[in-house]
Amino acid sequence: MVEINWLFEVEKRKEKIIKETQDFLRISSVLDESTSTEDAPFGAGIARALTYLLQKGEQNDFFVKNVDGFAGIIEYGKGNESVGILCHLDVVPARKGWTSPPFSADIRSGRIYARGAIDNKGPTMAAFFALSIVKELNLELHKRVRMILGTDEESNWRCVEHYFKHEEMPTIGFAPDADFPIIHAEKGITDVSFLWEVKKDEEVGTLILSMFEAGERFNMVPELARATIIGERSLLKELEKNFQKHLLEHGHTGKVDNTGEELHLRYDGVSAHGSTPENGLNAGTYLASFLAKANFQQAANDYLEFIVKHCDFDGEGLQIAVSDEVSGPLTMNAGLFHFQANGESKVGLNIRYPVTASGEECLNKLKEVAKRENAKLIIQDHMGPNYVKEDHPLIETLQRVYERQTGEHAKLLAIGGGTYARSLKTGVAFGPMFPGREDVAHKKDEYIEIDDLLRMTAIYAEAIYELAKTES
Repeated sequence: MVEINWLFEVEKRKEKIIKETQDFLRISSVLDESTSTEDAPFGAGIARALTYLLQKGEQNDFFVKNVDGFAGIIEYGKGNESVGILCHLDVVPARKGWTSPPFSADIRSGRIYARGAIDNKGPTMAAFFALSIVKELNLELHKRVRMILGTDEESNWRCVEHYFKHEEMPTIGFAPDADFPIIHAEKGITDVSFLWEVKKDEEVGTLILSMFEAGERFNMVPELARATIIGERSLLKELEKNFQKHLLEHGHTGKVDNTGEELHLRYDGVSAHGSTPENGLNAGTYLASFLAKANFQQAANDYLEFIVKHCDFDGEGLQIAVSDEVSGPLTMNAGLFHFQANGESKVGLNIRYPVTASGEECLNKLKEVAKRENAKLIIQDHMGPNYVKEDHPLIETLQRVYERQTGEHAKLLAIGGGTYARSLKTGVAFGPMFPGREDVAHKKDEYIEIDDLLRMTAIYAEAIYELAKTES
């Protein structure tokens, strides 16, 4: 039996791991279709990140392949079967307010600060170095180990769809893109939009809501909301006064610009991942709640009322609230808002339902709501849940590895987040966030603890070896 001090092997490569992780994080790999080409379908930044890691793979004498710019492959070993490690290189946008530039990868107090540090470029580098350590130790494997590098995880998963059309499905695998110990259940996820066409000849109230907007992605809690109101000077002044009072009462911040003819309101929220909307402060719903107390044109009143009535955390307002023992309650994030007088209006929802619940039933109820609200329902995306039972060999192996490495019980977890693990026939999410750590994914000043980066690299190295060393 091979006895390896995996953390010792990682510590020997510490400086290299830190430096190359910083280099990788300095690449702004945000979706940018304005710079997309045939070879870079999701933009120049994501293409640079993919090229960077594939070149690292070549330098380490791995088999590498660029799958048409949609995904990448880094593979080691031989065998008919393969162990998949599914990572993603794209990151969500980084707005203003960072202590240091979001792609500077500054180190402060033992942390690397950068967009993507924990979601998911830092853990991707941990998995890459883990595979490199297994190779450098020349350990005997009976399965191939294949890192699959996705490039569109934060948006529409077009990378995964393209990859599995052209490449093999690993026998088993894990995604280092959630929490330790082990995520064996991931809720079903659907993104839906309610759309209305605003008529030009509708009844107008004492104030006109010209514009209302908030949010950038379905799976992000909006951290900024804006509205423009037109009306008489005295009414705008009164609304301005009430807005300032509202902010003060709630302990929130915002900004007012009153030109005398138009009132521009800005509401500041706190972003969070769409799977945990309760951890953020939804600027869109808070601003809508305030504005709903005023009297606007009918379409605006109806739009704001819809938000107040239906945009909660648990789907109760839409009559889709449900829960199970494995994965807990349904959660919902109102991530996109857009209202334009005399134009199309929209509310975009990110819904995550329990693993034993019916996605079809949820969607049917949403269709009923849309019909009652005279809205058009668009199903933007839908992924069914992922669930691997406790006694599966994949679970048992990862539990043993985690417990040996940490000395802690490897409790099985369920999440609302969607990881690439669900794209496998048999896959789970395995790290990278250790118990007790703050969840900073999608937030300002996102970071990864350097000690955690090294610990997860050791865990992934042992997991790779244990999963790939035996024949099925």
